[in-house]
Amino acid sequence: MVLRIPLQLSAALPDGKRINVEAHTMVVNAHGGLLDIGIELVRGQEIRLRNLKTELFTSGRVLRVEQPEEGGHFSVAFEFESPCPQFWPVSFPPSDWTVVEST
Repeated sequence: MVLRIPLQLSAALPDGKRINVEAHTMVVNAHGGLLDIGIELVRGQEIRLRNLKTELFTSGRVLRVEQPEEGGHFSVAFEFESPCPQFWPVSFPPSDWTVVEST
């Protein structure tokens, strides 16, 4: 689901320095999402997220990092440690919903 939500991201960089930065989601789902962030992260890096709208916290890891175009931000795909649909302020359809084709 395309959704822009402000988050605070905390992580330890490879050099050991701890960071706390603000980011925004571009896409969210029950398993993670895609962030627009002003700092480069590393694939596999553990992250901690705080949803600035709901004040909920969760942990996850970086799956993919895309380089920005000139002057842009990095796009970072991440996954939660375990599915966490309640982290986002939306309702996802139940897992038992099926697509019914019209005749």
